[in-house]
Amino acid sequence: MGTRPRSGPEARSGGWRLTRRQDVGALVEDAAGSSLRRTMGVAQLTLLSVGATLGTGIFVVLGEAVPEAGPAIIVSFVLAGVTALFSALSYAELAGMIPGSGSSYSYAYATLGELVAWVCGWCLILEYGVSVAAVAVGWGQYVNELLDLTLGVTLPESLSAPPGDGGTLNIPAALIVVLAMVVLLRGAKESAVANTIMVAVKIAALVMFCAVAFTAFHAGNFQPLFPLGTAGMSAGAASLFFSYIGFDAASTAGEEAKNPQRDLPRAILLSLVLVTALYVIVAVAALGAMPWQKFEGTEATLSEVLVQSVGGGSLWPILLSVGAVVATTSVVLTVQYGQIRILFAMARDGLVPPLFAKVHPTTGVPRANTVIVSGFIAVLAALVPLGSLADATSIGTLFAFMLVNLAVVLLRRRNPDAPRSFRVPFSPVTPILGVGFCVYMLFSLGADTWIAFGAWMAVGLVIYGLYGIRHSKLNQLNQPNELNQHQELV
Repeated sequence: MGTRPRSGPEARSGGWRLTRRQDVGALVEDAAGSSLRRTMGVAQLTLLSVGATLGTGIFVVLGEAVPEAGPAIIVSFVLAGVTALFSALSYAELAGMIPGSGSSYSYAYATLGELVAWVCGWCLILEYGVSVAAVAVGWGQYVNELLDLTLGVTLPESLSAPPGDGGTLNIPAALIVVLAMVVLLRGAKESAVANTIMVAVKIAALVMFCAVAFTAFHAGNFQPLFPLGTAGMSAGAASLFFSYIGFDAASTAGEEAKNPQRDLPRAILLSLVLVTALYVIVAVAALGAMPWQKFEGTEATLSEVLVQSVGGGSLWPILLSVGAVVATTSVVLTVQYGQIRILFAMARDGLVPPLFAKVHPTTGVPRANTVIVSGFIAVLAALVPLGSLADATSIGTLFAFMLVNLAVVLLRRRNPDAPRSFRVPFSPVTPILGVGFCVYMLFSLGADTWIAFGAWMAVGLVIYGLYGIRHSKLNQLNQPNELNQHQELV
């Protein structure tokens, strides 16, 4: 049999089968006619991204990354931040151009075709879903630390750690996911208010940490700066990239933003600048207060740094632990929100069951989607260790970011005159550099992480082959054209 001829562009799509693409104008129309409610301004969108980013990465993962790089962890933060910046610029352009809920999944659909869009969406499910679970695990650690500092007791390890970390079930991690679900079910506006309060608390906690840690600062702790070489610095940056996951959360709120074309680019870039500045200052304060060798094998949190530097009887570690509990709560809430909106967009395109796109008429929330996703994440958080979750999240994120940078280059060529409220400077050089940084970071991750990622991708491709390719809305639109072509061939 010969190959079938390609179909021409449809009202919403072009291409054939795995390479068929969503039309940019159709994506904008979908967003404009969304059943979700537009309640967020630029401040709420910025705080959504800050809330999704600023949490476990600095409060918990810092302690795990320092032994990999030593004092060079500061350079690792900068390297990870620069990598994120290139992608943030691309996100800003595409979010202003395609203000939907699908984030990089929708951008890939418009540029690289349905198969790549599915792969990107599958990566986002890994990024958002697994990172929520990782943050929930970090939340449980800080709850235990707070109980120890205030009451001198901790939860039994069997009920506060997953298998592989000495426990049986991480109940606190599952509990915070369920509590976030309850808030999300109330509506986007209510969730944004709760997030704003929590972001203010966690920024205040980090400022307090820096103020106290700098009183015990020793410049000698930074000599030598690269005790484990540049390879250690690169490995630290790859691990710490987890700390930047979430700045793109505003791009998942495109259909709930009041003025998405104007506000989404501003929120994405502003949140990244704010978060990067805080990370670098906190890292300098932490390493100045406690030699990097003491982080080895301790999984030291910021509260532990204060205990070591200013004394265990101080009120400061307690206050910081309170701030950390609030901080990680905020991340769970906002990243869980993003995961749900991405599945909403995929369901609307027909690639996952329509149940995920069904919106409750009273709250304007995809209720079934919220409950199903939250239940899955709660189980994951209860059973999987933090380190494994963090690395798996990083690889999924870097892959998605790479595709976003490629999408900017392709859309500049295919749709040069399309309205853009923000344009990446020095394109195509800037997005190409973004791709290069993502590839560099990807190959800094370990073999185990790549194996897990490969298994995840294999499962995703099976699901797409069995369900997504047949139920795709573009497949339905192209069917009459396919029938006509078949009749012509006969």
